[in-house]
Amino acid sequence: MFYGYDPTYILVLIGAILCMLASSRVNSTYNKYSRVRCRCGMTGAEAADRILRMSGINDVQIQHVSGNLTDHYDPRNKVLRLSDSVYDSMSVAAIGVAAHECGHALQHHKGYLPLKLRSALVPLANLGSKLGLPLVILGLILGIGFELPGGGYFSLATIGIWVFSLAVLFQIVTLPVEFNASGRVLKMLGNYGIMSDDEVDDCKRVLGAAALTYVAAAASSILQLLRLVLLSGRRRRDD
Repeated sequence: MFYGYDPTYILVLIGAILCMLASSRVNSTYNKYSRVRCRCGMTGAEAADRILRMSGINDVQIQHVSGNLTDHYDPRNKVLRLSDSVYDSMSVAAIGVAAHECGHALQHHKGYLPLKLRSALVPLANLGSKLGLPLVILGLILGIGFELPGGGYFSLATIGIWVFSLAVLFQIVTLPVEFNASGRVLKMLGNYGIMSDDEVDDCKRVLGAAALTYVAAAASSILQLLRLVLLSGRRRRDD
């Protein structure tokens, strides 16, 4: 299964294609609307400041961070970081991204449960993404396992699958967090005088394309998990 043709590779290939398509879609959509100047004349940082203040959030700092689309909200330090292409830009795309990150700050302020769960899963997800696959491969190649008290056998590959499942769970929990963040702020963009109705529609396209990357990542991780389960089951049958 490791040196010849393995039909389960098709699952990895499907996941990779989904991620590439989603990445291409978000890049093309962002590039399109990054050339459309928002009529309010605000930058991404200024729009974020208005959303936070008018939502009653006064303890979140807005900072500039280097990179392209490296925007994120840090709930531990209550800092909203906006990238080079967003912080000083007056485009519809930039304001949309800044608003989305404000959505995460709003979630944190309101105690949104899925956000709390995702934050709690971060260390476990990091462990799963780093150790899960190596454990499965070692278990399948070397046939390492453990005898259970009272009989039974627990393979290293099975342990690896459960560890990798933590990373998959993180990807799944991320979906409602991201969709909810966008949903919270789209109405605010119009209500707070930042965007007109047609600009909000354009912003919705930007955030919708960005959401597809999270859907693709979750689908890819689920397909990878399915592949590991199939490989482990095949090894048990061979034994």
